[in-house]
Amino acid sequence: MLIDIALDAVGTDKAPEAEIRGAILACKALPVRVHLVGPEAELRDLLDEALGNDDLPIVIHNATERIGMEEKAAHAVRTKKDSSIRVGLKLVRDGVAAGFVTAGNTGAAMATAKMVLGALPGVDRPALAIPMPSSKGNPCVLLDVGANVDCKANNLAQFAVMGEIYARSVLKIESPRVGLLNVGEEESKGNDLTREAFPLLKALPIRFVGNVEGRDIFSGQADVIVCDGFVGNVALKTSEGVGRFVRDVLRESLKRTVTAQVGALLSRKAFNEFRQRLDYREYGGAHLLGVRGVCIIGHGSSNDRAIYNGIRVAYESAKGGTIQSIEAEFASRPKVAAPTAGPEVIADAAAKPGVPIQ
Repeated sequence: MLIDIALDAVGTDKAPEAEIRGAILACKALPVRVHLVGPEAELRDLLDEALGNDDLPIVIHNATERIGMEEKAAHAVRTKKDSSIRVGLKLVRDGVAAGFVTAGNTGAAMATAKMVLGALPGVDRPALAIPMPSSKGNPCVLLDVGANVDCKANNLAQFAVMGEIYARSVLKIESPRVGLLNVGEEESKGNDLTREAFPLLKALPIRFVGNVEGRDIFSGQADVIVCDGFVGNVALKTSEGVGRFVRDVLRESLKRTVTAQVGALLSRKAFNEFRQRLDYREYGGAHLLGVRGVCIIGHGSSNDRAIYNGIRVAYESAKGGTIQSIEAEFASRPKVAAPTAGPEVIADAAAKPGVPIQ
């Protein structure tokens, strides 16, 4: 049985060619039916040309408007009622598709998803979660990586719960270790946000390992690392930049030092494996956690390979019932509310695991 995935066909910088090629790759490799969402006439001509004689389960849904990367999300969501993002998310809401993938405007995708799909009970703000490679072999979930630039402590506590459930249900980690991204390991370190969030995370019924630093994203010290969207996005983009830098330096070093043909082949194999582990295109995009449906948001510069992987992630999430698992478990836990009293009340609540702070 095919699983239906809606794809924003005009989201990337290279749209719609990258989306069409990615959809074709996905339909050849996965049991999916891809619903391309965008201007039907344009997509039809390009799709027919790209398919040739292939008969693949790809359908088109017309959407007359596109939200550009430079547009203000709030204004675009209000005024563009027939955007590819809104039409695609309506397909999920109405049960036509099991998941939605876009590499378009992140803010618009998040706002539209919350409006069209609705937030899960107990979730004030959805968060973008993405797996990051680690030296231990298992990926680490980093969230939020850009959905919420400004956060409150209770938002970080909710992110911790969603990230922990995601690590268990998707990454199959039995007892995920959850860390709070900070400038030092000591509980007293950090800014007002992290110092206020620490006791909230400590009070949750999760395996909280305390503060972790930026280097620990890749060390495997924690399976889930929580931060606000500003810090998370900077960490993510810095990691991408460092990965490209190391890749380029390593490539040049291999060219200069490897002369034997066998050695060159072995080095090239190792280099390709290294590049794949650091390549954002292999991860397919970030999972928007906290909304009632599968929503994957990719990089604006995604190519066909990244689009394919975005569809793969949506397919795996829909097949595994990720959102249903998060909703069921989140609903069974006490709501993490914003504190209205001083630090002494927060500290008292931290001494009583599972007690929500009112």
